[in-house]
Amino acid sequence: MTDQTNHSDANHDDEDRKDDPNGEDQQSDTDQQDESDDGKDEGDDKKPSVFKKPLFWIILVIVVGGLIIGGVLYWLHARQFESTDDAFVDTHIVRLAPQVAGTLVQVADIDNRHVEAGRLLAVIKASGRDAQVAEAQANESQARAQFAQAQAQVTAAEAQRQQAAAQARVPMAAAVKAQQDLARYEALLRLDPSAVAGQQLDQARATARQTAADAAAAREQIDTATAQISVARKQVGAAKSVIDARRAQVDQANVTIGDLRLTAPVAGQVVNRSVNVGSYVAPGTQLMAIVPDTMWVTANFKETQLTLMKIGQPVEIHVDAYPGVDFKGHVESIQRGAGQAFALLPPQNATGNYVKVVQRVPVRIVFDAKNGPDPKRYPIGPGMSVVPTVKVR
Repeated sequence: MTDQTNHSDANHDDEDRKDDPNGEDQQSDTDQQDESDDGKDEGDDKKPSVFKKPLFWIILVIVVGGLIIGGVLYWLHARQFESTDDAFVDTHIVRLAPQVAGTLVQVADIDNRHVEAGRLLAVIKASGRDAQVAEAQANESQARAQFAQAQAQVTAAEAQRQQAAAQARVPMAAAVKAQQDLARYEALLRLDPSAVAGQQLDQARATARQTAADAAAAREQIDTATAQISVARKQVGAAKSVIDARRAQVDQANVTIGDLRLTAPVAGQVVNRSVNVGSYVAPGTQLMAIVPDTMWVTANFKETQLTLMKIGQPVEIHVDAYPGVDFKGHVESIQRGAGQAFALLPPQNATGNYVKVVQRVPVRIVFDAKNGPDPKRYPIGPGMSVVPTVKVR
């Protein structure tokens, strides 16, 4: 029974081979492919790991060493500089405003243009200014006339005194002679009562009294003339004071006239013009502003960045508006005190809620046109953002 079954199975296999002549070939190919895959797996298992190759470790050491060396070099280079982006261009903006009220009759068309110092910018017409100047000049002339009159009175008083002194010489000499005669008669009378007649003695006494009175009157005239000189000199001083006052009025009137012509006090660029011809302006009204040619950078560095910063250290300035231009400068000054110390309302840290914050200190940096690009060739103005880098080592 078993033999029959085996025989039938063999017959079936023979029939299958006859039906599919390529079956045997496919089976053999499959067996060969399986054997080749097994061989590949065995070959792969025999390959060494990448981490076991020396070349890998050499490359790794080179890369890590390069990174370390690069980091050290970068640190050594970066520690030589201090930089901040809290910086801007600064200058003293000159704002022009009139001191008198009036109507603008002339305004220069110089918006965003450069002007030199002394350039006429505007003219104001103020009514009555010429009349005020004329009145002040007339008052000054009157005061000078009064001064001349007072000086003439001094001269006249001095002449009267000289005349009184000349006229007093005769009575004073007569008084002296009469006094001497009276003294001689009295001396003779004491020696010999009969040497001098009584009538002569009486006459001598009367003459002495009369001449003494005349001399006293002459001296009084001299004193009066001297007093008149003193009064006249005081009048001269008063007249001079009046002249000074009138002259001050003239100067004030001329200053007022000068205030009607507004000129550029400094050289720079005119900006922010807000008036035109015909505009009425009051004292203190801002007409325009001038940005001077001299500018600098105000950089607010952290207080921890000031350890090695000193005046005169070189600075490289990068203006955001000109990324390809490297301006040169140097540290001109460092403010003594943090910015918040000068605030309108300084912080009070005695409340118990204190939180320490790194403060910033303003540092002024000036441009060096000799060592780099001239900032005047670029439209750089106040408020523009910059990034200064100070070489501190």
